[in-house]
This record gives sequence, structure tokens and C-alpha cells, in this order.
Amino acid sequence: MINNILLLALAFFSISIALSLYRVIRGPSMPDRAIALDTIGVNLLSAIAIVSIILKTKAYLEAILILGILAFIGTIAFTKYIERGVIVERKSND
Repeated sequence: MINNILLLALAFFSISIALSLYRVIRGPSMPDRAIALDTIGVNLLSAIAIVSIILKTKAYLEAILILGILAFIGTIAFTKYIERGVIVERKSND
């Protein structure tokens, strides 16, 4: 019973990732695309967690942590680029 619910949740997360990917490709504006990329990251983390539960292993927990950090940093960098046009600000030596 629990296995079926987990498989159903995995299917819903897959559908959500596909819909978010469509928003990344066809998004009307750059902020919409940034939000869709963040949504893909969160749904991917959830899907990996469900796979880890289904397989009864802790091997994927490190991957979840690393992908979570990378998704957060990527979202911050992308939104900073949208806002200012640069990611890393360098001070001139004037």
C-alpha cells in the first residue's frame, strides 16, 4: 500500500517537473523561468527522496543535500543576473 502511494507521488513529481520544464522553455519572462527552475530543483529533490525510500537506502541522501545546495545557489545567481545584469560584482581599482 505504501509502495503504491510512493510510486503515485513519484509520478506526480515527474509530471510537475515536465510542466515546469515547459515553463522554462516557453516562459513569458525571465523571472517566470527562474521560478520554474527553482521548482524543478525542489521537485527533483523530492523525487530522489522518494526513490531513496522505495529502495530502502540512504545512499541518495548526500545527493539530495548537494543538489539542494546547488539549486539554491543557482537560483540566487540567476535572480541576481536578472536584477543587475551581472553575477559577480568587481570593484574597480580607481
